Amino acid sequence: MTTLQSKPPLEIAALKSVGSGRALAIILFLSAAVFGFLFWLVYVKPAAGYTWRVIGSLPAVNAGLNSLSTVFLISGYVAIRRRQYHRHMKLMLSALASSALFFVCYVIYHNAHGDTKFLVHGLVRPIYFSVLISHIVLSGVSVPLILLSFYLSLSGKLALHKRVSRFTFPIWLYVSVTGVVVFAMLKFCNS
Repeated sequence: MTTLQSKPPLEIAALKSVGSGRALAIILFLSAAVFGFLFWLVYVKPAAGYTWRVIGSLPAVNAGLNSLSTVFLISGYVAIRRRQYHRHMKLMLSALASSALFFVCYVIYHNAHGDTKFLVHGLVRPIYFSVLISHIVLSGVSVPLILLSFYLSLSGKLALHKRVSRFTFPIWLYVSVTGVVVFAMLKFCNS
């Protein structure tokens, strides 16, 4: 059964008062700061060297959170196509929450463990790095798009939200799916 709703489920008045230009500048600044921090964490900072068992399980947790984000994103897409605005909003907020939890676990893991090297050679190696590099680049693109999509929705700028989200959705979905693929390739190819 499809539930039709005539207005968006959630708007935040404070966001309506922030101009789009100012919001975009804040979003780009935050996105650059996050990406710069992650680059430093993964490629510059030495690992802390913690060996606690929970730390070792975080890559699997992250794959689970990416899988959950994928389910929420696809379900959110289906909901908006059915004009189920409240359901869409809940699902997209859930996708954002699972992605945020992923980010926290990713930071904890890489702070403690550092980067995991891909040890396999042969045909699978360029495939792995193609997936990894596209995942990294598009994750850098997805962060500002996700934040912009949420800003536009929550500030009531729905026509613009719809236009931006046409780019945000497939990129965010690709990043979520390839996060699981990278985990699987590291787990099963490095064994």
